[in-house]
Amino acid sequence: MTLYGYVKEDFLNVKRNDPALHSTFELFFNYPGLWAMFFHRHSHWLYNKGLRFLPRFISGIGQFLTTIDIHPAAQIGRRVFIDHGVGVVIGETTVIGDDVVIYQQVTLGGVSLTQGKRHPTIENNVVLGAGSKILGNITLGKNSKVGANSVVVKNVPPDSTAIGIPARVIKRGFDKTPLSHNKIPDINKEIFEYLVKRLAVLEHAVKTGDTLSMEKEDHELSEVYDAFIKSMD
Repeated sequence: MTLYGYVKEDFLNVKRNDPALHSTFELFFNYPGLWAMFFHRHSHWLYNKGLRFLPRFISGIGQFLTTIDIHPAAQIGRRVFIDHGVGVVIGETTVIGDDVVIYQQVTLGGVSLTQGKRHPTIENNVVLGAGSKILGNITLGKNSKVGANSVVVKNVPPDSTAIGIPARVIKRGFDKTPLSHNKIPDINKEIFEYLVKRLAVLEHAVKTGDTLSMEKEDHELSEVYDAFIKSMD
């Protein structure tokens, strides 16, 4: 596909992904993510021609106008949609596949100063929730999702959902629905509730001397806890 074929597809892609778009005219004023992609397509094309200063200059203009920082060397596939986009950072050796959705404040960053591949690889159909940080030379498998404000430092298998700091996989299996941030479980809350319930069982046993009841309830709580931990492995 030609450079302007990519650009045209990027513009059409917004219409497919954003129900808030009411007219084509809005594309020119209310979509910094779209314009960040516009600047990147051109800077990346020049970068691949062996130029260095001009692509970085174009990238700098794009960053100034959109508050989105994309290195010209980053490889971005087709129909990538940066929604809202403010504060997005995409590092030099990042590789992004097709049909990826990126929300505001996402960072695709490195954890090393060495040369070579040091930024993430994002495969096709991935959704990156607002504020998520994907760090290092790791891979997010196709159809995976990352919850808002999660910090991912390990590979995420395909067809999975990862949340938390550091992120853990809480769900496996392909899910066609968009990432519903309001339905993501609170890991810290789950663990805290488990500890409170276990403490209550122990206090009851100390007061009443009913060790048989304690052992039964403690065993049931342990099974719930083990199932919860295994679901995130």
